[in-house]
Amino acid sequence: MNSNKIAARTFGIAFLIGYISYGLGFGLLNSFINSPGSLAVIFNLKNQVIFQAAIMMAVFAPVNIVLGVIMTPIFKPYNQPLAYGYLSAAIASTVLLIVGAIFLLLSIPLSEEFVKVGAGDTKNLELLFTLCKKANFFSYQIAMVIWGLGGLIFSYLLFVSKIVPRWLSIWGIIGYVIFISGAFFAIFGISIDVILDIPGGLFEIFLSFWFIIKGFDMSSQKEVM
Repeated sequence: MNSNKIAARTFGIAFLIGYISYGLGFGLLNSFINSPGSLAVIFNLKNQVIFQAAIMMAVFAPVNIVLGVIMTPIFKPYNQPLAYGYLSAAIASTVLLIVGAIFLLLSIPLSEEFVKVGAGDTKNLELLFTLCKKANFFSYQIAMVIWGLGGLIFSYLLFVSKIVPRWLSIWGIIGYVIFISGAFFAIFGISIDVILDIPGGLFEIFLSFWFIIKGFDMSSQKEVM
């Protein structure tokens, strides 16, 4: 029982840390790369760009994978393939998000060359910078689709395992379906308002606090075992 409480609280805390670290890091990086005169801005703020990318890679990446590692033994008694599927989705989406952050880091040497050129022809540098931004965009959106699919698996396993109330599991399923649709349409250039991220985001925050405060309800696992 103590180990389950520790696992639940660790998951909840890790979920919140991952949510905050990536949200802040990604938000600040995007404000840099999408500002007017982006390459000049990045050159002047390159230490901050490196710091924000490091937060995403050094904090978010391991925390995100820990979520799958914690839940795999909890979910295995109910559906082993899906339990490993959730872990795989967490790993795959994390790798893609790291790749996207690396593309953004490539903007630093581009910004240095941009400053060296000065008033010269910067079209090629700006083109490469645009490609880096596009690569980051597609890495992010594909990662979000995979993360959403993992979230669907996660919510379904919450539903069948009954370690949380079923209304909470259903909230997760609905939230992730909406979330996936937004990321999927964005890949094809259809702009969907960020409001579609809200149901899934609120679910993740609420679930984190639920696990921290209430933990897992493991009573149904006795029936499976």
